Amino acid sequence: KTRTVQMLLMAGLALVFALLLLVALSVLVLIIFWDSYRLQAAIGLCLFYIGGSLFCAWRLHMLVSDESSPFSATLEELARDRERLLP
Repeated sequence: KTRTVQMLLMAGLALVFALLLLVALSVLVLIIFWDSYRLQAAIGLCLFYIGGSLFCAWRLHMLVSDESSPFSATLEELARDRERLLP
């Protein structure tokens, strides 16, 4: 149980640091292109984030709409056990 909590904590911290890196890189891109292409850089970043969001939403929809039950093997095993136990 302690190991699971530690793994979840490390995964959460990794996500936080990855988001901070993404923000810092976005600011860096805007600073680099501020004088000449600030609007295009901002639009490009927005399109990149929208694309990533749409991809993640699509993958989530595919995972949610998956018809297979996570306990299908267990249910089949219980059905076989029930058939063996009941005459």
